[in-house]
This record gives sequence, structure tokens and C-alpha cells, in this order.
Amino acid sequence: MEDRAGLVAGLEGVVAAETRLSRVDGEEGELIVAGYPVEELAGRASFEETVYLLWYDVLPDPEQLASFREELACRRALSGATMDLLRAVAAERVPAMDALRMAAGTVRPGAPHDEALALVASLPTIVAAYRRMQEGEEPVEPDPELGHAANYLYMLTGEAPGEEFARALETYLTTVSDHGMNASTFAARVIVSTRSDIVSAVVGAIGALKGPLHGGAPGPALDVVFEIGEASRAEAYLREKLGRGERLMGFGHRIYRVRDPRADVLAAAAKRLYDTDGDRRLYELALEVEQTALRLLAEHKPGRNLQTNVEFYTALLLHGLELPTELFTPTFAIGRVAGWTGHCFEQQGSDRIIRPQSVYLGEENRRWVPVEER
Repeated sequence: MEDRAGLVAGLEGVVAAETRLSRVDGEEGELIVAGYPVEELAGRASFEETVYLLWYDVLPDPEQLASFREELACRRALSGATMDLLRAVAAERVPAMDALRMAAGTVRPGAPHDEALALVASLPTIVAAYRRMQEGEEPVEPDPELGHAANYLYMLTGEAPGEEFARALETYLTTVSDHGMNASTFAARVIVSTRSDIVSAVVGAIGALKGPLHGGAPGPALDVVFEIGEASRAEAYLREKLGRGERLMGFGHRIYRVRDPRADVLAAAAKRLYDTDGDRRLYELALEVEQTALRLLAEHKPGRNLQTNVEFYTALLLHGLELPTELFTPTFAIGRVAGWTGHCFEQQGSDRIIRPQSVYLGEENRRWVPVEER
């Protein structure tokens, strides 16, 4: 909305950068990641391939991929200072996203490429170590023989995951790796545009992601399914929520006017996962709830075309991977750091500070009054 003196509230619709990293078309329901439709990429690429693609605009050949994996693997371990910090905040039961924000800031400063590698490599270690500390368990050392996604699951549980588990998580991480000029990406670009470092930019991005208007609510999307419990209860439960004017979590998106393409990718990944290893009853109940919700939304809000969004199938997939709800947003950050760092590189290339203007609404022509006369 454009108001006085050219003000655009929230900068909505304002183009602030050029990027080759991703394109979001909400009207057509398309997400292009570095030239690939997300449906083409997410089910096939390893996370290391996705990061390489976002950074270098090309998929790596076997030798490049092996070298890149090694570069990441050798940076997974955390410093003593980072571990001490995590132990201290675990004792205080600090939320996982706050712990991630604080610990990410301990990544050693260096050249931009080295900082980016260290951030991508260490975020899973931070999240996994912190979770185990909260549970009163010792952290599991990263395994350099495991891929990025498999290693994260291994550090959480102490057991190497099955192939389908690792593939499901890789699909998720690639699906959420970049998504246009969202709030956290913009925050990262603003910070690095001042010629600040990439660590500071990613810490700022994590801070933006913490906010519920950006980080979303994948946990509550699945909570509704648990509360319904039986497919026969879905319609009455959802009608009651709609009748009270409540939002159905996991449905509708600010950008996508049709079905969120990421939801389709994660729906297919969830099906594979639950077909192989998972609570099949929960999966079938979730499908029933989804179909009932879509039908009732069309009835209650005709013309809005409210469709399933990424939160619904994120919750189902991450629950199937046995991740606790409090790790859903930190796990999103583990994927999105690929895009954040890619945008930092782009912004450094332009070397132009992002500095919008503001409209002053305060008083004018005030005169100073000494304190004894006030």
C-alpha cells in the first residue's frame, strides 16, 4: 500500500535487488530455484548439491561434489567456546531458536567463503548438540562419512538413519533452501550490504526467522490433526473453528494464490516416508483432515482459493522423521542458510548499501525547556 510521500508500508511490492537464486510466482504457484522448478530439484538433489548450485549457479560434477562435501564435513565440529555457551543456555532451558541465534554468532570470522562454509556446516551440529544437552545427554560428534542430512539425524539420535529418512530430510532442506526476498533474506542482505560479515548477516536472518510472522507455525498445523484424532471428527471440529473465525493452520499463504508448490514436493516425500517407515494411520488421518479443510474453506471463504501450504506437510514430514516440534524452525534454518549465504554473496557483489527512507511524523519547532520549569 502506498501512502503519504511515496511510503510503501512494509515495502510490499518494492523491488530491492536482482537475484538468480530463486523466483516465486504466487499467481501460478511456481517456485524456481537457480533455474530448476522446485519439483525437479528437491526430490533428486543432495543438500550439498543444492548449496553448491545456489552459490556457484551450476550443479557440481563428481569431483567438485566430493571436494565440497569434504569442505563442509571438516567444519562441522564446534569450538570449545560454542559448546560452553550451549551448555550454559541449556541449563537455563533457553528456546532452541535463541540458542541457535547465540551459537551461530560464535562462528569464527574469516573470509566470506570460509564463513559461509562454517555456517552451513555447523548449524546442524549446534541444533543437535543443544537438543541432546536439553535432554541431559552428551552431544554426538559429527561423522565425516555421512552426508549433511544424514549426519544431522545421526547427531540427534546417535544412530545412522535409514536411506529413506535421510532422503526425506534432504528433500525438505532443498525445498526450503531459498524463497525469494523474504524477511530473513532481506535482513541478511541489509546487514551484509554495510560490508559487515556473513556471520553477522546470518545471525540477523535467524533473528528475523524467530518471529512468528515469518517462521510460520508448522507445529500447530499438525496439532490440529492430533486433536481431531479420528477422521469422523474432522468436519465438526473444523466447522467449529471456522465458525469462531479462527484460522486453519497449514492452509492459505500470503504469496501463493494457488497451491504452494513446496507442499506438493513435501507431500510426495511424506508419502514415501510413511509408506516405508512411519505411523500410517497418522498419515491417512492427515490426508482426511486436509481434504475436509479444503472443502470447508471453499464453502466458508468462496473465492479465496485457500490451499494447503508448506507448513502442513512440513509438520507431517518432520514428525515422521521423529523431530520434536521445537526443532521444526531450527531445522528450517539449517536448510535456509544455503539461501541466506547465497544472497550475501550476491549482495557483496553489488557492493551497495541498502538504505531506504522514512517519513517523519513527529512534532516540529519544539523549544527547549529547562528541567526545573517542566
